[in-house]
Amino acid sequence: MTNNILSTTKVEQFDRDGYVLVPDLFSPAEVAVMIRSVEGGSRVAEMTRGTADATGKKARLAIWHELGDDVWAAASTCPRVVNNVRIILREEIAFFHGKVMLKEAKSGGAWEWHQDYGYWYDQGYVFPRMLSVFVALDAATKENGCLNVLRGSHELGRLTHTIVGTQTGADPNRMPQLETMFERVAVTMSPGSALFFHCNLLHTSAPNLSDHHRRSFIMCYNALANPQLGDKKTSAQVPCPVGADDAILKFA
Repeated sequence: MTNNILSTTKVEQFDRDGYVLVPDLFSPAEVAVMIRSVEGGSRVAEMTRGTADATGKKARLAIWHELGDDVWAAASTCPRVVNNVRIILREEIAFFHGKVMLKEAKSGGAWEWHQDYGYWYDQGYVFPRMLSVFVALDAATKENGCLNVLRGSHELGRLTHTIVGTQTGADPNRMPQLETMFERVAVTMSPGSALFFHCNLLHTSAPNLSDHHRRSFIMCYNALANPQLGDKKTSAQVPCPVGADDAILKFA
């Protein structure tokens, strides 16, 4: 990394593995502002819902499709994020949606194996020219249910997804075989670190049975030229704005 811009080597790593981890993309001060908004902000409080895993344990999330005028929009338009997404996709991008994941201590449920495009294809997006930026707000560890990925699994293309609990998960009959074919990586992360990952990368996470929260903010983007079919438009296909680099701290 130089000046927070992904190097050619890092982009090649993303192309090969389906993801790239960027440590400390956001500062401790910026993470503190986001944590305060998780705990006391209106958007997260109003949008949060629970989603049950196969055992019935719930992970909670808040999701929205508009940028608005708050710390979450400031993060989603941060040049450290937007410009790197453009570099990875090699084209202009649109903001798709943002979501706060609340995998709380002792109670947060698992997320079943899935590809994000397993959901997004059914929302009408034609091509998998989409990705997510997963930002750890708390330390993400094996003990509190950090993200696990299958390195290189984005090369599989989109898999069939079915209902698992109240979640949408990758074909449970195929997953045990696929797990033997790819390296499983536990993505441990310090607060403020960001994982950029392809929409077809298979990922999962265990329940949080620890004494520590594992909260995260995820920003999702679509290639501007990737059309969404049907009549259920979820977001405006306009170029994602690029905000000021210090915009998050204005909400401190």
